Amino acid sequence: MSHAPEIARRRTFAIISHPDAGKTTLTEKLLLFAGAIQIAGSVKARKASRHATSDWMEIEKQRGISVASSVMQMEYRDCVVNLLDTPGHQDFSEDTYRVLTAVDAALMVIDAAKGVEAQTLRLIEVCRARNTPILTFVNKMDREVKPPLELMEEVESVLNMDVVPFTWPVGMGRAFGGVFDLRREAMTVFRPGEDRVREDDETLQGLDNAEAAARFGAEFDTAKNEIGLIREATLPFDRGAFLAAKQSPLFFGSAINNFGVREILDALVDLAPPPLPRATLTREVAPEEPKFAGVVFKIQANMDPAHRDRIAFVRVVSGHFERGMKLRVCRTGKDIRPGTVVSFLSQRRELVDDAFAGDIIGIPNHGTLRLGDTLSEGENLQFTGLPYFAPETFQNVEIRDPMKSKQLRTGLQQLGEEGAIQVFRPIEGGSLLLGAVGTLQFEVVLHRLKSEYNVDAKLESSRYRLARWITCDDPVILKRFIDSNAHRVAHDVVEAPAFLATHPAELEVAAERYPQVRFHALREHAGRVFAEAA
Repeated sequence: MSHAPEIARRRTFAIISHPDAGKTTLTEKLLLFAGAIQIAGSVKARKASRHATSDWMEIEKQRGISVASSVMQMEYRDCVVNLLDTPGHQDFSEDTYRVLTAVDAALMVIDAAKGVEAQTLRLIEVCRARNTPILTFVNKMDREVKPPLELMEEVESVLNMDVVPFTWPVGMGRAFGGVFDLRREAMTVFRPGEDRVREDDETLQGLDNAEAAARFGAEFDTAKNEIGLIREATLPFDRGAFLAAKQSPLFFGSAINNFGVREILDALVDLAPPPLPRATLTREVAPEEPKFAGVVFKIQANMDPAHRDRIAFVRVVSGHFERGMKLRVCRTGKDIRPGTVVSFLSQRRELVDDAFAGDIIGIPNHGTLRLGDTLSEGENLQFTGLPYFAPETFQNVEIRDPMKSKQLRTGLQQLGEEGAIQVFRPIEGGSLLLGAVGTLQFEVVLHRLKSEYNVDAKLESSRYRLARWITCDDPVILKRFIDSNAHRVAHDVVEAPAFLATHPAELEVAAERYPQVRFHALREHAGRVFAEAA
């Protein structure tokens, strides 16, 4: 039986942006317009009973920020849409990078007042490296913002990508009148302050519409002139260039006011590709293949604190998943028969009987599955590209109550396997060492140790300033290096050895003394495939 029709109607994408660009709000509104929820929450209403559907962790509700990626599935226009909301804060960029390996497209959200910001640029570089198609949504047009032509030029120059406007704003801030759809030749009139879907949007047809010119005056005249200019100066939309991440459709709106959201949702269904092939160490796996294959791209501990569970988020790469089917964990060679498999609307779960390529499913487990694990119907595969970055800051972790040392190690092991923090166990003993890309990760880990594991821990500054994973073709030489540098070597949660240094000069000296040993700034998944030495 061919699964092609089911695969063809899947769309799997991530929302990416700099913090505070409105990404989580847009996520909420996409769910609203798809009918997955009936009323939108607000990420700013921290003390209210409603919070953004995608922000489920307690610390997220307190701070009004996203610190972990969320997965949501919904149906829209006969398509199954898998939406992944990512953390915008750079301290949680590793989680975002890993999520980007599991999607076929990305929706970039830009704050119209600030333009392209640093974190957005980093994420776009990841997308470009993987040739991930990108749609662009310029948000917050109901505020005083940069001129749209300036924003468009900035996106093109900074991101090195052609931009094709699909909608164009009429005015901004208090004078924001709406957006003109360049394909339908119609202006949708802006109405602010909505938390429910409205089906009676007012539209005005054509650029020569006398009513639009009378109502919106100079703003409409300016928009009309700009539209004439961009139609002369920009290339037509080329789907091939879009799929190769060389061209991005551009949309304008105000997510908090539900404005421009439907256009984005329609564009995702119309333009984003269905599931794409994925590379393994041995071959490329096509979504149409009959046998199941999937990859664990995220582990989340304690989504249900009452059950202390761990959910492995699996991107279905090929075949047809059926609940209870026998799957091989390629890393260990052991078989599992997952009976309780779920799909997500943030923390709300529904049991899944089957899934197809492109879908994201959650498999509850107690440590059986790790980040980067491949699941198959028997073939020994290992998908590539799931990154761990060498930490840039370190802290020693101490426990206030020695009687809870076991809970501390359990908590850190699980949070380390989840990718929330990197945990290093020094060969010569002593305190566990935590490594992070950004300092906010430490705060989140302390909060989660307290709330999820009932462990009151404290952090103390570490003398280490950098870490590099180490490999060598000759195991004897590797052992000699580790033995002679035992005071500077620690193992991470998958027992991969890492060299710790207090200064870059120490790394340089070690590399000179042991030229056969390679030092890596990037490690891939639990299979311990390392990137080029750095």
